[in-house]
Amino acid sequence: MRTKFILAIFLLTILYSFQSFGFTNNPRFNSDKDLLLVNFDCKTDVDDLHTVAALATLMSNAEFSKIKYHAVAGTYGIQEGLYVPPNPLFELAFDQNWTDAHENIPGAVSKVMPLVNQILAGKGDIWIADAGQSDFSAALVKAIQAQQPRLNTRKRIHIVQHSDWNEEVTDPEKLKFVKENTDYHKIPDGNAVGNGTPGFRDPNFRDWDKKVKNQQLNAVWKLSTDISNQYNGKDGRYNNEAIEAGGLDFSDLSEVCYILGLESINDADEFFERYGH
Repeated sequence: MRTKFILAIFLLTILYSFQSFGFTNNPRFNSDKDLLLVNFDCKTDVDDLHTVAALATLMSNAEFSKIKYHAVAGTYGIQEGLYVPPNPLFELAFDQNWTDAHENIPGAVSKVMPLVNQILAGKGDIWIADAGQSDFSAALVKAIQAQQPRLNTRKRIHIVQHSDWNEEVTDPEKLKFVKENTDYHKIPDGNAVGNGTPGFRDPNFRDWDKKVKNQQLNAVWKLSTDISNQYNGKDGRYNNEAIEAGGLDFSDLSEVCYILGLESINDADEFFERYGH
């Protein structure tokens, strides 16, 4: 009995060590069954464009080849300001694997629902990274409840949010709804380093073109920076100072990192070292 106890402790120690050094995936997301849905508001901060490029970079890595994911553009809330037109970037980054919710949330919900239903029918969960506000997520969850009233959405639908401001400019009733009807996670802000989630806002990081060796991904990053520079701070849009300085801001990817168990990534430099190809 004592030998078995010592062996069990030894095995647990080894497992903990592997998890600590990132050798095992976090069990939150099941890549065999679950869906990763990433919603981008694109209003009025241009940081979403860099996050699109970072998501495309991550999903192209062989480590995540089994992941079923989908992106949605235009999932903004009640904030004022102009939209940042992202369609050419989404097309280049995701081909057909994205939905446009700009000015038509009901239509976008209808387009996403078959994919969601397929995952739920296969006993998978829906993991939503709200790279913006939760208004679209609320509409999607209501549609799921209407079609599957017996589904426990508090267990099967997970929403991750990293930004206080995003919560503040989500319609209050819709924010209350998702918090009460889903497994809602509020994580530390992805704009800062050292708070428990990766910090992906860096005004001094300019070497992405040297780090990204894949030509397709390099083109995605170039387009993301070109569109960002075109619209950053223009016509009353939010002026992202990190991007204005020539750096990067893909802070919304911190939510995806939480979902996939990649919180050990420290900053933009480490992200490109790991996944820049």
